[in-house]
Amino acid sequence: MGQISVIYDAGGIKGLCVITPAVHGDSRGFFMETYSRRDMEEASLHYSFVQDCQSLSKKGVLRGLHFQKRFPQAKLVRAIRGAVYDVAVDLRGGSPTYGKYHGELLTAENKKQLLIPRGFAHGFLVLSEEAEYCYKCDDFYYAEDEGGVAWNDPDIGIDWPRVVGADSAAPAMADGSPLILSERDRKWPRLKDAEIRWDAIAGKPLEVEKKT
Repeated sequence: MGQISVIYDAGGIKGLCVITPAVHGDSRGFFMETYSRRDMEEASLHYSFVQDCQSLSKKGVLRGLHFQKRFPQAKLVRAIRGAVYDVAVDLRGGSPTYGKYHGELLTAENKKQLLIPRGFAHGFLVLSEEAEYCYKCDDFYYAEDEGGVAWNDPDIGIDWPRVVGADSAAPAMADGSPLILSERDRKWPRLKDAEIRWDAIAGKPLEVEKKT
């Protein structure tokens, strides 16, 4: 693991990892390897990524909590400009931390990456004026396969930084700026109403149980 340091089982959730690359800097600037399969393998992190994605969002944008129902994705996420609060929620059947979350501050300055295994819902909140965010996936995106869980589900209890009125009709940022969610993200069900679970070990999808 010459170029990365790894915090395993972040937040006490098995498989969730915080990765920090080695940064080599001098008066000219810096250099770092943002991804090395060799270093990942040496750290016993065995992933084959097939897709890279990048987004730009302004302050107060909250994206999530998203997952794919039949083709769950592992993700390696980071902020390349600005700052986001990144959240992963364990949805693996049989996991002792099912329904629990871990949040991590990812910024262009701290250069941390969050490695999220298959079987998690995922989302992030933009804390800076703008944020560019990128991530690797180990399966492709299928729009028709997307599902979600409410960002403010009280049973999960995510403590989103700088958000006030999470349980109200008009949540906002503490400085008065709006909290911005897509129409879709405003309408995801609570976890208890969806009962989404995946295999806790292999990350394979199980039957999706939907309460009626």
